[in-house]
Amino acid sequence: MTNTKNTAATDLILVTGATGKTGRRVTERLEGLGLPVRKASRSAEIPFDWDAPETWDAALAGVGKVYLAYSPDAGFPGAAEIVGAFAERAVAAGASRIVLLTGRGEEGAVRTEEAVRATGADLTVIRAAFFAQNFSEDFLIDAVRSGTVYFPADGIAEPFVDADDIADVAVAALTDGLHIGRTYELTGPRLITFAQAVAEIAAATGLEIAYAPVPLEAFEEGMVAEGAPAEFAALFRDLLAEVLDGRNQSLAHGVRDVLGRAPRDFADYARENAAAWK
Repeated sequence: MTNTKNTAATDLILVTGATGKTGRRVTERLEGLGLPVRKASRSAEIPFDWDAPETWDAALAGVGKVYLAYSPDAGFPGAAEIVGAFAERAVAAGASRIVLLTGRGEEGAVRTEEAVRATGADLTVIRAAFFAQNFSEDFLIDAVRSGTVYFPADGIAEPFVDADDIADVAVAALTDGLHIGRTYELTGPRLITFAQAVAEIAAATGLEIAYAPVPLEAFEEGMVAEGAPAEFAALFRDLLAEVLDGRNQSLAHGVRDVLGRAPRDFADYARENAAAWK
């Protein structure tokens, strides 16, 4: 049974990435349940910075559970060491439950999962497919608005997952002990190519939007030209090369396993978010 009591200090839930795509949604849902939440971000009342371990202890004080979403990505080199060190400190501070968000098909993310699991925390792992919201709240929104989406995926299909589904699963894992020790892969209900995804956005908005596959190196160069640090662009290129090699062209059933319903469809997402691209 879901526990919504909020009387004890250990009920306090720390949400990392609280201003991000999933963290913001997780926070809203937890607060809607009347649960005490501490929002972790650089701009929070208690500032939190992954690159500044001296900020971690204050953010963890009095916390019993953690939604752990590492930025820039749990699959990046060095993520396992940073996230593992944070999780160790969280457990030492009294946080018994951790819900960890990682990426589907990322070998580096598996190392991050193992580092958190080694702390002995009551762990739930959420491995998510490519976020639908990357088109409307992240690095692809400007491309969609420009009328042409350049991306290094030619014919590769992806089971795009809605961030609202991720948040619903995360909240269930934070509030119900049934999910301790489980790993859930979250995808949408169908496989579509990036070209098809862009076409569905075009249909939902009534705009003319083209999709143009490009080589990884050209995509990396474009990121740098638009202001991304060269080191980050190279790491992101390597991550895309890994997850867009076809390994994720399958459906998983984590959303239904946890929530008892089908995941949201990309076409519904595009219709609901049409205003974001206008």
